[in-house]
Amino acid sequence: MSVQIAERVQATEYFSERRRLGLDKYDEVWDGVTIVMPLADISHQVLASKIAGIIQAIFNFQTPPDIMAGANVSDRVDGWTHNYRCPDVVVAFENSIAVNCDTHWCGGPDFLVEIVSEDDRCRDKLPFYASVNTREVLIVDRDPWQLELYQLKNNEMVEIGRSTIDQPIVLTSSVLPVTFRLVEGAARPQIEMVHLENGQAWQI
Repeated sequence: MSVQIAERVQATEYFSERRRLGLDKYDEVWDGVTIVMPLADISHQVLASKIAGIIQAIFNFQTPPDIMAGANVSDRVDGWTHNYRCPDVVVAFENSIAVNCDTHWCGGPDFLVEIVSEDDRCRDKLPFYASVNTREVLIVDRDPWQLELYQLKNNEMVEIGRSTIDQPIVLTSSVLPVTFRLVEGAARPQIEMVHLENGQAWQI
């Protein structure tokens, strides 16, 4: 469901109240239009934190790269709040095209993760991520469960593989020394991550 508030005073009051209540954490602005994303549930936040934590462990918790569970990504240094997205996990290497502007990254990170919530529009963000030269995007969908890996090719985000329970294809990152695969779990499907250099594996 989409709602557009055309009346300026009502829109101002609405977003002021969202800020006051702390509900605007996941809001994004797409070319001047505020997009109110669904609030992330606990499992969404746990997944994002665990994926970021495993990537940190792969790099022995060293910096760089910068690894964050959530960050603002824009296509500009100044006036960035006019156009930005908020992926769930961000990885930026020392030589990344992304510039740390303290409040946000200007330009695409090397790797990012989007975890799908009901009614969100994470796949609609792919053209933006391509436009800022993000190298790779992993989408984690939970209904139905599947992993989709996209890579930047010819200025577009191209899906290079999909892993499901029926077809648990191994997705190999071109940016990180890790593979991703969906496997059976007791309560729900698990995301298997394997370190390409030492074979260490995690399931989350």
